[in-house]
Amino acid sequence: MTKKPAEAAAAQAPGAATAGAPAAEAAKSQAPAAEAKTEAPTSEAATSDVRGPVVPAADWVNPLRDPRDRRLPRIAGPSGIVIFGVTGDLSRKKLMPAVYDLANRGLLPPGFSLVGFARRDWENQDFAEVVHSAVKEHARTPFHEEVWQQLAEGMRFVPGDFDDDTAFKRLREAIEELDTSRGTGGNFAFYLSVPPKFFPKVVQQLKKHGLADPPQGAWRRAVIEKPFGHDLASAIRLNQIVHEVFDPEQVFRIDHYLGKETVQNILALRFANQMYEPVWNRSYVDHVQITMAEDIGIGGRAGYYDGIGAARDVIQNHLLQLMALTALEEPIAFDAEALLTEKLKVLKSVRLPEDLGAHTVRAQYAEGWQGGEKVVGYLQEEAIDPGSKTDTYAAVRLEIDNRRWAGVPFYLRTGKRLGRRVTEIAVIFQRAPHSPFDTMATEELGQNAIVIRVQPDEGVTVRFGSKVPGTSMEIRDVAMDFAYGESFTESSPEAYERLILDVLLGDANLFPRHQEVEESWKILDPIEAHWDEHGRPAQYPAGTWGPREADEMLARDGRSWRRP
Repeated sequence: MTKKPAEAAAAQAPGAATAGAPAAEAAKSQAPAAEAKTEAPTSEAATSDVRGPVVPAADWVNPLRDPRDRRLPRIAGPSGIVIFGVTGDLSRKKLMPAVYDLANRGLLPPGFSLVGFARRDWENQDFAEVVHSAVKEHARTPFHEEVWQQLAEGMRFVPGDFDDDTAFKRLREAIEELDTSRGTGGNFAFYLSVPPKFFPKVVQQLKKHGLADPPQGAWRRAVIEKPFGHDLASAIRLNQIVHEVFDPEQVFRIDHYLGKETVQNILALRFANQMYEPVWNRSYVDHVQITMAEDIGIGGRAGYYDGIGAARDVIQNHLLQLMALTALEEPIAFDAEALLTEKLKVLKSVRLPEDLGAHTVRAQYAEGWQGGEKVVGYLQEEAIDPGSKTDTYAAVRLEIDNRRWAGVPFYLRTGKRLGRRVTEIAVIFQRAPHSPFDTMATEELGQNAIVIRVQPDEGVTVRFGSKVPGTSMEIRDVAMDFAYGESFTESSPEAYERLILDVLLGDANLFPRHQEVEESWKILDPIEAHWDEHGRPAQYPAGTWGPREADEMLARDGRSWRRP
């Protein structure tokens, strides 16, 4: 027998690890189309045990929930996801496990549905087995059979190509069937986990078959994976095609870095604390280094990576987004529009160096030693053209022309086959204007720094000088460390968990808008054009921290790269 919303809320404790945990919240937050089907007894009817007049769920308030209670998380209402390209690595390793983890944490509605679309001759049961294997191998949370069974009941698979009208008709039939059998209320997100060249075809097919148009009171949303074009012109064309089918607020562009806890913590660090913001400006900051390093090569991504390169793959989206969050002014609120306004101010204020040859570097990894193994260089990788000029390492120097940051360089670098896997933002402060200590006392003293570690050990490190114990005055750098894993009992969710939940909730705070994408390409396009016209990439041995030219780039400014 189905429980009424109030009964379900009372019967289940917050945070219970079942897919149906938050029945009350799901009923409260579901879309209007589904709300019309839900009836809740008035308090008079509840006390007299006689069914009285009913009111729509939208007007019903859970008496057990207090908006001040932070223990109850945000929970998606009736909804489902259609994943195009469901057989790919991203879907298997990230998306399907993230859906299960959300269900396991009680953040999805009991009737949540997952539809796969791909060129495989599978039945629904075959698809469920694939998801089961992916969950078992890659899920973050423990496997619970009862959660899996409830989730599996809502799984469907539609075989077909992206230009197959019959397949899209079957997809529409599957969605309509799920609306009836699972109570999804017509609310579906379409996740395009496919190469960018297929984006136009998929969204046009969704429009042609009426899938982009939600029933009355429901919603439809499109989720797009990067890259968002390969230059400004292609990004504008892609945005135009997508926006012909979906309104801008219906489009969610995934940058998984923005789903990481530490990235979101940048805003908390700056604006929830008084100690940082007064010194977060040109009067105290010497420079900022933003690094994303990988210790792996291109693996099996040769077909995608060659011709794209490190700058287009990482700097254009991940690193420019991190720079914008580090440099933006305080938004008037923590919502999508306010954040967009401030990030756009930063991106529009970026100034490229006059001498791109001296202040940008591109390189390719050569053969070397990585993790105790001899590895080949990029040009020797399988399926890579020996004459390729694609960069596997890129470093650029940017400045932001506004009152807060004028004259402060931002150094952005990314690369494959570097010393270790790490992503961090290092805000390096100026040295003290006057030191009463002699040079011998401070010869091991560096510059103060605040380092925000995005991955792998998420946290924040503050570096400052301290006296060494002893009879003489000797000052040396020490670190004060905050680690998420040590300070909180709950482990950080995967980025895709947070982002998929935000899509279902319609929360666009952590998703780049099309204006940001286009401004980012305006920054990178001149750099790429310069590289195309001038020579070949530099070389660096695998397992090192990049080419000699990158060290020389900072040395010209009297600085050096921080070793993460």
